[in-house]
Amino acid sequence: MPRRALVIGVSGQDGAYLARLLLAHGYEVHGASRDAEVVSLHRLEALGIRDKVRLHSISPNDPRSVVQAVDRIRPQEIYNLSGQSSVAMSFAAPAETIESIVNGSLNLLEAVRFIDPAIRFYNAGSSECFGDTGDAPANELTAFRPRSPYGVAKAAAVALTANYREAYGLFACSGLLFNHESPLRPDRFVTRKITAAAARIAAGSRERLKLGNLAVRRDWGWAPDYVEAMWAMLQQERPEDFVVATGVAHRLEDFVAAAFAEAGLDWRDHVDRDPALARPTDIACSLGDAGKAARLLGWTPKVDFHGLVARMLRAEREGAGAVS
Repeated sequence: MPRRALVIGVSGQDGAYLARLLLAHGYEVHGASRDAEVVSLHRLEALGIRDKVRLHSISPNDPRSVVQAVDRIRPQEIYNLSGQSSVAMSFAAPAETIESIVNGSLNLLEAVRFIDPAIRFYNAGSSECFGDTGDAPANELTAFRPRSPYGVAKAAAVALTANYREAYGLFACSGLLFNHESPLRPDRFVTRKITAAAARIAAGSRERLKLGNLAVRRDWGWAPDYVEAMWAMLQQERPEDFVVATGVAHRLEDFVAAAFAEAGLDWRDHVDRDPALARPTDIACSLGDAGKAARLLGWTPKVDFHGLVARMLRAEREGAGAVS
């Protein structure tokens, strides 16, 4: 019998790539969103797996909805990728952000505890838990100092997951993933905003791209690489948390320059700085150390920074057929 996995948040970037990976490993994949009847499934369609994923409507904030779904599906593995996913939006909607991430994680952990403690549970943590790392890359022992409502919520969900692992013996772990991008990112994320604008301008648009602080530094990786680490975490003999990162940080200005160069343009001719786009509290540098993942999971990123930018720009220019 194939293993059965439930991916909460299957319609998002990570959910779609993870579903594809699980299918390649022979899993029976069940995907959940708040309303499976109306949610956009264009990412699953772009990857050619829409008809291979069994869809369910689950509201992670509703304990009854979660318990009924887990009891009905009876998965061996649950991947919790749900919740409000934008750092910028979390400042405008902090209560919704915290409720969707913290309560959703709690309800899923409770469902596992009461229905089948043998279920392996993955929680999507975030580099935002660490806040500003400076030039010293964060690892699994680095203290959390979140600087956004999103980061606070993710830190709480990581702590909850660790608590359920220790208190109830669950196989529950968190992946502390640093920024990971792809053509499947929503265009409200700055990386897609940049690559989409570069492609349009190269095609003849006379628009100007407005961006905030170009000096911030981020550890950017390729999303399909990162879902491989998620899966690997649940294949270990014992549950542990892992940082997933490339170990190299680049300025946002570097990302802009690389994207426009891929389009044959000089970014300085097309980009304006807009202070209004800066966040109330921003992180100057976010850098991770994935040494533990390399040692115990055998995981290292396959696509580097310039490969990531080139793939995103190609997808923008060629359409869905270029999605990797």
